[in-house]
Amino acid sequence: MPLAIEHIRRMRGGAQSHLMRCEDENYYVVKFQNNPQGTRILANELLGTRLAARIGLAVAASSVVEVRPEMVTLTEDLVVQLGRGRVPCTPGLQFGSQYPGDPATTSVYDFLPDEQLREVENLADFVGVLAFDKWTCNTNGRQAIFLRVRDSERYRAVMIDHGFCFNAGEWNFPDAPLRGIYARARVYDGVRGWDAFEPWLARIEQRITEDVLDEIAREIPPEWYNFDQEALYRMMEQLLRRRKLVRELILSAKNSTRLPFPNWT
Repeated sequence: MPLAIEHIRRMRGGAQSHLMRCEDENYYVVKFQNNPQGTRILANELLGTRLAARIGLAVAASSVVEVRPEMVTLTEDLVVQLGRGRVPCTPGLQFGSQYPGDPATTSVYDFLPDEQLREVENLADFVGVLAFDKWTCNTNGRQAIFLRVRDSERYRAVMIDHGFCFNAGEWNFPDAPLRGIYARARVYDGVRGWDAFEPWLARIEQRITEDVLDEIAREIPPEWYNFDQEALYRMMEQLLRRRKLVRELILSAKNSTRLPFPNWT
């Protein structure tokens, strides 16, 4: 479990996360227990990231990060803005998404022009993460960052921000046709039929078992879900049942008025 030893800067976003250096010499984007989106967001992040990795999606490495009380006390910027006031970040165990390198030297992009977007080497991951977001009912827009591939003009996408999977703190699944669709439709140009989705659908159906969910659940600090283990397992039981619904949910998106897959024949 990495220990936070230096605060770097505040990050953008509704969860008011912070970039921190840890004792393992890696940098993490840290979401705190008292973030404005709710404590369950941390549980969602860890569960979502682990599940996405299990089906082979490009996601940032993640960990439970310890932030000790003295760091919060001695760091003026470790606060959460609530309305017109602010409160110190809650010390203890937090969710950390590993930053891809040293932030002083590593360039991370959250937008690419269309020409460069075509050069992303793992565009198929956007198809896979749509299947994932349909399965987990991600009620936020799909978030991704882009990294330059070393010694190349190409980029690689990394899927981030799984806090609103399972409908954020509600832990239910209010499905809608356009939920989970990435804002840049160009990433779906290669979708010409079910073959584009089949590898991802098979992995969701075959790799995610009850034992896998139990294994991941044991990693989640119980304070992240208010020690309500029954609620956690009830949500995960629904998740298991939903594996067979993903095809139907994708078909609903295909037939929506937005027509996100223009080359599907």
